[in-house]
Amino acid sequence: MHYSIGVEYALHSLVLLISVPDSTSLGIRDIATYLGVQDSYLSKTFTKLAKAGLVSSLPGVKGGYQLARSPAQISLWEVVEAIEGPTPIFRCTEVRRRSVLFQGQELPDYVRCSPCLINVVMLEAEQQMRSYLQDHSLAGLHEDLQQKLPPAHQEASQRWIHEAVNRR
Repeated sequence: MHYSIGVEYALHSLVLLISVPDSTSLGIRDIATYLGVQDSYLSKTFTKLAKAGLVSSLPGVKGGYQLARSPAQISLWEVVEAIEGPTPIFRCTEVRRRSVLFQGQELPDYVRCSPCLINVVMLEAEQQMRSYLQDHSLAGLHEDLQQKLPPAHQEASQRWIHEAVNRR
C-alpha cells in the first residue's frame, strides 16, 4: 500500500498550524521552509486541504493558512481522504471471471452471484484502517508528538513560528 507524499506533507503541515496563534496564519513559503519541502508541491496539497474544509486561507500580503476547525475535530482519515480522494485503495477488477477455467462457458453461480472474497477481505481491512484513522485526531497526534519531542526542540519550533508570524 502506498500513500502519496502529499499525505505526509499535509499531516506535518497541519500539526505545525496547530501551534500558530489564533487570528494569524502561515504562508505556503513559510510552511515549506519549516518542513524543508518544495512550496510548489505544498501549494497543491493546501489546495486539496482547503477544498476539504480542513484549512482556510487568509487573503492579502499577510495572508496564509490556518486550521479551519479545532484540531480535535479533524480526523487523520479526513486528511488522507482530502489528499488521496475517496476511491478505495484496493480495486477489484473481477479477474476471477477471466480465468481459463471458465473460457467458453457460462460463469458458475459461485462466481456470478457472489462477491469476490479477496475484494471482501481487502475492503474490510481498509475499513479497519479508516476506522482507526477516524478515531485519531490532529490534536491527539500533536499531543503525542509534544510528549516525545525534547523541550529544546519544542522551544525552537515555537520561536520559529513566532518569528514567521511576526514577519508577515
